[in-house]
Amino acid sequence: MSEIFQHILIFVYTIIFLTAVLGIGIVVLSKKIDALDPMEKPKGILLPVLLGVQSVYNTVKDSVGKHYADSLTPYILVLWTYIFTANVCSLFGFSSPTSNLSVTLLLSVITWLLIQAAEFKFQGVKGYFHGFLEPIPIMLPMNIFGKFSTMVSMALRLFGNILCGGIMMQLIYSFCQWISNSIVGLFTSVNGNVFNFIAPFLTPVLHAYFDLFAGFIQTLVFVTLTVVLIGNDIPEEYKDKA
Repeated sequence: MSEIFQHILIFVYTIIFLTAVLGIGIVVLSKKIDALDPMEKPKGILLPVLLGVQSVYNTVKDSVGKHYADSLTPYILVLWTYIFTANVCSLFGFSSPTSNLSVTLLLSVITWLLIQAAEFKFQGVKGYFHGFLEPIPIMLPMNIFGKFSTMVSMALRLFGNILCGGIMMQLIYSFCQWISNSIVGLFTSVNGNVFNFIAPFLTPVLHAYFDLFAGFIQTLVFVTLTVVLIGNDIPEEYKDKA
């Protein structure tokens, strides 16, 4: 029981630490961006940050229109930064927060609430609830299930992929440890685990795939679905609104 409690405590501390670091970083970068001279070219880390912000803004604008991109882009930027950073935490010895279902479910709930808010805004209360009865009233149970399935599927997709990546890396490290023990055991009488000298030769490339590549892809999928699903509920005439 104490080991389980200790694992939960470390996981909670990881989430708090990650949130604090990202929050401070976003505030510091925001202040530096606000202090920039519009007539001068950004330097240092501000240049790639501004390019990234502009790229995200253009993507959001293409989906929801300029009028709503101004208010939605900050959320998408924070979502992208948080999920990607959480996905690659394992590179630094931390447990990835997104390998816990409670975290991914909370993120998907926030996105789901934004989708419902967009539907309420543009369909009205009557149109929103009438949608549960389309195309025929007998479809009510399926429509209710479909309304929540997006939230659940987004949470499970992110959680499952990151968790599986972490499990694969643990298995690979265990395999490397077994090989290291076997090699040392051939020439010495040492029992038990020895220094895992095989892991540095095999794991870097696998970390690049399971942590960096898979983490980036899962972030891209989650964020893209968020933008597209919200954009689908905004009528075209509102997207063209300046």
